[in-house]
Amino acid sequence: MKRSWAALAAAQVAIFAVAGCNDYGNTFQNNTGAALAFLSPSQISAGNADFTLTLQGSGFVLKTVVQWNGKPLATKVPTDSTGAALGNTVTATVPAALVAKPGVATIITLNPASGAGNNGLSNPIAFIINPPRNPLPSLTTISPNTSPASTSPSDTLSITLTGTNFLANPDPAQASQVNWSMGGTQTKLAVASITSTQIQATVMGNTFANAGSTSATASVTVFNPPSPPPAGCITSCNGGGGGGSSAPLTFTICAAGQSSCAPAAAAKGAAAATETVAEETPALSLDGRFVAYTAVQNRRAQVFLRDTCEGAAAGCQSHTTLLSAAADGTPANEESHTPSMSSDGRYVAFSSAATNLVENAPPGRQVYLLDTCAGAGDSCKPSTHLISTDANGALVGTESVLPSVSSSGRFVAFLAITPSHSSNQVSSPLKTPASGTNSGYRQVFIRDTCLGATNCTPKTTRISLQPGDGTGSGEKPAAPALSSNAGHVAIAGGNAATLFTRSVAVDDRVFLAIANQQH
Repeated sequence: MKRSWAALAAAQVAIFAVAGCNDYGNTFQNNTGAALAFLSPSQISAGNADFTLTLQGSGFVLKTVVQWNGKPLATKVPTDSTGAALGNTVTATVPAALVAKPGVATIITLNPASGAGNNGLSNPIAFIINPPRNPLPSLTTISPNTSPASTSPSDTLSITLTGTNFLANPDPAQASQVNWSMGGTQTKLAVASITSTQIQATVMGNTFANAGSTSATASVTVFNPPSPPPAGCITSCNGGGGGGSSAPLTFTICAAGQSSCAPAAAAKGAAAATETVAEETPALSLDGRFVAYTAVQNRRAQVFLRDTCEGAAAGCQSHTTLLSAAADGTPANEESHTPSMSSDGRYVAFSSAATNLVENAPPGRQVYLLDTCAGAGDSCKPSTHLISTDANGALVGTESVLPSVSSSGRFVAFLAITPSHSSNQVSSPLKTPASGTNSGYRQVFIRDTCLGATNCTPKTTRISLQPGDGTGSGEKPAAPALSSNAGHVAIAGGNAATLFTRSVAVDDRVFLAIANQQH
């Protein structure tokens, strides 16, 4: 019975030893064990591999055990030549699993109890597990990178910054910051959105004002803050570090009335783009849910898709997507126009002079087909394809515009312009904000993309005559219109150097071209 009472008393002592709470959530009482002075290392980044923790202090014995948040670690006690504990150092192996996430751990040692009221515990020391170091950002482009000077503090200018290692975080203090430095003053710009490779920021009017007679420049950088200390940290809370500023890029601001400054020409081009866009007709899906249209963004015409959610299932959120964009979301670097849409809204064709939509894009305006994956499920990934291409070389040196998509999205008709090389050849002007006036012969082609077809090889077929095979009156060109099954193509102004190998006159200016069903 006495032994039972003795065992119970020992258990109560052990329980009592962990009954009081310290600042770190662990427990201790009557520190009669070793005295801890410091840890090495005292903090580490989350995600570190197994490591050795060294504890410096006094009073360590051969059976001292290091505890991590109350759990014992594999402990080694250095000894002298006689095998006795040195007493001032002890090491323990910390498994990687204990430092997988940021936080604060309590380190304590336990010596064998030497008597009543002696629990053998040391004083606790906090060990900090910091978040991983934040990366250094890299800024590669700013679009636009020039602008006329602001005329009012209420003016705003939206800029797009592209690069790598940008930080998106609900806490603005932990997200990437855009700094604008001009005239010795640095301003932190308002940020609308951030991804790892792109930042949308707004420059206020008083920040890009220029009262001088020559252009001025601002220096733009992206700054990543260092990673913060973990929640619950009380001492030595420096965080994981890292971050820093990118190399700066220059933004040019024209003085008022400075016609030689590049932004003045850009503003003029933007005005022309706005005028052209206002005349373009949007494309609509058969059920009216999807609308593709052209709009000016950052002084450049771009193609957008609006999901109105009309007729969609409950929970659909109306939203707008930029279609004329590279695979990484970067906007097209030149003008994009005239969208045409398949009946279900999944496929959208448009013309663009951009060079960043696909790899090795031909120069000048070309026709592209974007698979938006609308209604195709999560496994589908949006992709952009060059349509104005021909393995036989018929489109070499041409520019392609005004696409028309069949109902399924498989076939795309478009107009190809071949520059005039001889004064005795007939040419027709094609007015465009991207290249001004481009004279040349117009031909109609149909591209079979083989979408949804089996045992099919994509090919491009010319359905109009070769340049010079007919004469025309120089009228303005018109877009080909493709029937839903791609069996017929109609065009206005067809007698102005666009002649079809098989055609039926509808009236004096409209012709119906009958294309072979297999193209």
